[in-house]
Amino acid sequence: MGTATKRNIPSPTYFKPAPSEIQYGKMRFLITDRPSDMTINNFIEELSKHNARAVVRVCEPTYETTPLISNGIDVLDWEFLDGSPPPPEVIDKWLSLTKESFKQHPDQCIAVHCVAGLGRAPVLVAIALMEAGMKYEDAVDLIRR
Repeated sequence: MGTATKRNIPSPTYFKPAPSEIQYGKMRFLITDRPSDMTINNFIEELSKHNARAVVRVCEPTYETTPLISNGIDVLDWEFLDGSPPPPEVIDKWLSLTKESFKQHPDQCIAVHCVAGLGRAPVLVAIALMEAGMKYEDAVDLIRR
């Protein structure tokens, strides 16, 4: 007869990447995975460390935004399908946000998250970097670091 082995199953946070701050010129972005209602206070602390006053949520809403808003952090819901390019209206709103935010508040950071922080969120940051004049290869390299 075979022997049974016990596997240690990693906690749900095991596969989650650490937040990544991306800086280019006067622009600063924080790419993160999606928080939950249980981790929202840690998320707010992380946003505060990076002086993020806006969070762009590009995945389906799965957490309450009230704690963020009560801490002076705007939440913008611009959901689009995972694995798909952002729709033109999301790109337009994103570029408008980045231009206005960094012009009015050059010391602030914009946070953006999808489910894991590996697909939709980095795509938006890459779009902003390319709009600012960076070559697409350089944008991808910077985000992957």
